Amino acid sequence: MSGDRRVRRTRRLVQQALVELILEKGYDAVTVTDVIARADVGRSTFYAHFTDKQDVLFSNLDELAFLHRLPAAGETGELFAFSRPMFEHVREQERLVRALLGRRSGGLVQARGEELLAAAVRNELVAAGARPSAELDLLVVCVVGAFMGLMRAWVDGATSASPAELDAAFRAAVTPGVRLALPPDGCAGSGPVTVVGG
Repeated sequence: MSGDRRVRRTRRLVQQALVELILEKGYDAVTVTDVIARADVGRSTFYAHFTDKQDVLFSNLDELAFLHRLPAAGETGELFAFSRPMFEHVREQERLVRALLGRRSGGLVQARGEELLAAAVRNELVAAGARPSAELDLLVVCVVGAFMGLMRAWVDGATSASPAELDAAFRAAVTPGVRLALPPDGCAGSGPVTVVGG
């Protein structure tokens, strides 16, 4: 096994061990010693790859933080083009998402995920013609809150809605406010942007 493959395999074992342990007993109760034992790696091996359990937790977030690979509004002509693909990705990565965003996750990943999503939403709205302002900041909070609220409801088992249904609910909740915040002629960017829904 080459060095790169060995590194990837070790990192994956540690990441999977943390996910399993979070699902079993919650993030706060998990120790580095627990992770090392579950992954069956040595302490020095663990620290060669990660600084602590939070580092492992955030490395797992990279599996979900794929907003930068999703089409932007300017490419698709539609605001929030990330919504349905992200709900679909969450469904595909159900076990990981339940560990990272569920009730037992400790909230660290939720905060980081909300930061990443807020940056993407703000960039889309500015590209669509919204002016940077305190009002825009509040709108971003509302959009992110609606998206994360739906995701948490699904993760915690409060809904069994499909990704398409979650996407439709998200758009129905945010579209009216977004329409009010954008200039009437649509987009100040490279092309027209459609706000789907509502």
